[in-house]
Amino acid sequence: MKHLNIMFLVLLSLFISPKILAQEIYQTNQVITTFFSTTPIEDIKAVSNSGASILNTETGEILFQIRTRSFQFRKALMQEHFNENYLESEKHPFSSFKGRILDKINFGKDGEYQVKCSGNLIIHGVGRKREILLTIQVKNGQISIKSQFDVACKDHDIKIPKILWENIAEVISVEVNVNYQKLTNE
Repeated sequence: MKHLNIMFLVLLSLFISPKILAQEIYQTNQVITTFFSTTPIEDIKAVSNSGASILNTETGEILFQIRTRSFQFRKALMQEHFNENYLESEKHPFSSFKGRILDKINFGKDGEYQVKCSGNLIIHGVGRKREILLTIQVKNGQISIKSQFDVACKDHDIKIPKILWENIAEVISVEVNVNYQKLTNE
């Protein structure tokens, strides 16, 4: 928990200037991120429940950060290989996305909005400009976001040994689910 609080403070300091504190800022320390690799030989699924995110509804800026080691696998050996061999979690402890929602949304009005978000996705220390589709739901002042997108391992210099090419997909499906709370100036 201490790591999440520190991570959130770092996110907050990178994302918010004193001038912005008067704006509509939403945050969470419970981003649920799932990734799925499917091949004819084996399916691999991992889940992290401990990412952090900040959303500025005035500017559309959004930031996500996930501790790489927070992903949990069904098999301990998969988790070990993921952290030591593929994502090199010691060298690259976080994955992140910093971007801006491209479509205008009335966050004061209940509804479900399909929008595009453009930004920089950093995985394994390698950043790539991405445009990601988001489903934003506003209900009774609460904001939630869902997204599903694919990540090509080669785009982030994630090396898959030739001996395992049938076990690990070259393109990984990623799902992100977020429920925000409004940040208050108290």
